[in-house]
Amino acid sequence: MTALADRAAIAERAIRDRHLRRVWGLPGTVLGRSGWPSSAGQRVHWHWNYWWQAHLLDTLVDAQLRDPSPHRLKLIDRFVVSVRLRNFGKWINDYYDDIAWLGLALQRVGHLGLDVRGGLEAISSRLREGWTDDAGGGIWWRVGDDFKNAPANGPAAIFHAREGATQHARGLTDWMTEWLVDPDSGLVWDGLRVGSGELVRHIFTYCQGVYLGACLELSEVDRVERTIQAVAEHVAPNGVIRGQEGGDGGLFAGILARYLALAAPLLPSGIARELVIRSADACWSGATDTPHGPLFSADWATPAPSLPLAADAPERDLSVQVSAWMLLEAAATLEHRI
Repeated sequence: MTALADRAAIAERAIRDRHLRRVWGLPGTVLGRSGWPSSAGQRVHWHWNYWWQAHLLDTLVDAQLRDPSPHRLKLIDRFVVSVRLRNFGKWINDYYDDIAWLGLALQRVGHLGLDVRGGLEAISSRLREGWTDDAGGGIWWRVGDDFKNAPANGPAAIFHAREGATQHARGLTDWMTEWLVDPDSGLVWDGLRVGSGELVRHIFTYCQGVYLGACLELSEVDRVERTIQAVAEHVAPNGVIRGQEGGDGGLFAGILARYLALAAPLLPSGIARELVIRSADACWSGATDTPHGPLFSADWATPAPSLPLAADAPERDLSVQVSAWMLLEAAATLEHRI
């Protein structure tokens, strides 16, 4: 095993030890507790962080591809069953971005030989229902909303491209290009409030990642290169992808790192590779030791706090820890290319 793969393996063990537990104590189930140390509500998954679990599942698949294991494959199978169980027997919810992320994870689970066709069919159908011609196309952020954004359209475009619906994926990606890409900086804005026409110009690393991923799937090389350049110039100070606190924001940097790593082998400049490797080095060197292994910072450019953690420390969040693990798995895929 290589040095970067060793880091990913250590991160996997730490996060599994701290966060993975049965659902409601039921045998044969497993999900990630959303905090560590966990509160009473987190121990029973009272607040259902559906899309955090989708990324945890996706990163378990990363680990399985890095180091195939029958034990982990069984864990992944149990995890898929548990997602549907905790979602009260359904694969979908009202948020198109959430279900797109689970769809992407399930597509990769299917490539491991597990049967997830029912979930993929339900998710594909619901995502297609989200498309309207309002503002020229694209899908809504959630059912009944008037907001169309990169966090929904980006992963949906990647999902549809991977299921072979290239034209539909292209429609989603072109809509983002038309409405959400800043013509000056090349950065991707958050979204459009269709009713008022207001552009929400927040800059999230998440949005750069999902747009990059969609353009990659469609071989839009010019758009890929421009987005990576914009990331390097604006959201990665000193070459380290910036953090965006805990909660949902805890996942944003890891998502960007995943798609930068996928882009890196295709581009001669080396910028994408450098961003991932430098971020991974910073993330690793800034981790705090715990009895369960390293605890990673919410902002990879700064060290994680020492134990005991404050009650409001973002490093308690599963999202922050999965994001770091995702980064380290992404870096491991690039080691032989350094």
